[in-house]
Parts: sequence; C-alpha cells; structure tokens
Amino acid sequence: MSSSSKPRAPLFVAGFFCRCPRCGRGRLFEGYLHVRPSCEVCGLSFAGHDTADGPAFFIMMPLCIITAVAALLFDRFAEPPIWAHFVIWPAFISLAAGLALRPVKATMIALQYRFRDVEHEITGVE
Repeated sequence: MSSSSKPRAPLFVAGFFCRCPRCGRGRLFEGYLHVRPSCEVCGLSFAGHDTADGPAFFIMMPLCIITAVAALLFDRFAEPPIWAHFVIWPAFISLAAGLALRPVKATMIALQYRFRDVEHEITGVE
C-alpha cells in the first residue's frame, strides 16, 4: 500500500488533538509525551514513529526569536527593572514550549505516518 492510499486522519486533527494519524479517534499519548504502543481504536502500531529531538527544535527556533523580540520591545517601551526580565521570560518560554510540545510531536508522528513506510521498515516486509 503506497503512502498516498493509506487511510489517514486530517493532519490538523492528528496534530492539534494528539490523535491517531490513521483513524483520528484513538489517543496518541499515554501521559504527557509517552507515545502509546498502538491505537486503541484502529490498532495502528506506533512502534518506529520516533521523532527524536525534532519537536523541540521546531519549537525552540521560532520561540527564541519571538522571545528576543518581545523582551526587546518590553524593555524599550516599559523600561522594567532587570529582575522583571529574569522572572517573565523563563516563565514565558517554559509555558510556551510546554504547551506546544505535544501538538508538534503529534504532527511529526502524523507526517511520518503519511510520508514514511514505518510499518514495513520495522517488520522488513515489502
């Protein structure tokens, strides 16, 4: 079965709602970031869907730029004491990265499902 003929959920549903990339109904994660062994609805195995550090990279690169610009603008227009920066920006970065990590990881797994033949790579079946 080619990647274009695989049944697949819409990318937004799989990514934003952290659902199975095939059916769009089963939960992708156990806990915060631990990927389930398989979908409880359609049975798709999630073995081999390894995103490594990809989600962290795609979150931190834009977040660094956004934070730097926001900190410079905040400093220019509000002129806060330096300790305010030490309180605001680490909290902002932690919250933003924490909220974005699950959907970005789920989206990357959905993209792997669509564009990589992980099922055949794992089993060796052609």
